[in-house]
Amino acid sequence: MDFDPLRRAFEPMLQRILHGYWRFARGVTLGVRAVVIDRAGRVFLVKHSYVAGWHLPGGGVEAGETAEHALLRELHEEGGITAAAPPVLHGIFFNARVSRRDHVAVYVVRDFTQSGGPHHPGEIIDHGFFAADALPEGTTRGTRARLDEVLNGAALSKNW
Repeated sequence: MDFDPLRRAFEPMLQRILHGYWRFARGVTLGVRAVVIDRAGRVFLVKHSYVAGWHLPGGGVEAGETAEHALLRELHEEGGITAAAPPVLHGIFFNARVSRRDHVAVYVVRDFTQSGGPHHPGEIIDHGFFAADALPEGTTRGTRARLDEVLNGAALSKNW
């Protein structure tokens, strides 16, 4: 059975419900994402089951967790990736598309190992390394903007 139409139908409602919950449960939300670049210069992207498009791997920072720890946890969960050196902070971006309270910290990871793939295949439905000039169809605008900044030296934006 093809779940894409069903996912697309319920995705906006699910996002509103989750962000409504987060709005009251958390004063400000903070997410983390990583630009993971392999030795061939390709970038790692993931496709989630609950939101359309290809994204940089990452997720939310939980209570009692540092941004860096959240990033390392998400990389391991979403791609079997373990950083061999500390991630380098690229920037912090205001994500008004999600809410007036959301921020995303983006890190760059160039030194890593990868063992296996996603640990939650129900959450990550596709993943892979892609050349910057051959990104998959559906790569999100925010993902493309961060890649342009990191890989091509584009001016850093304040917004996602």
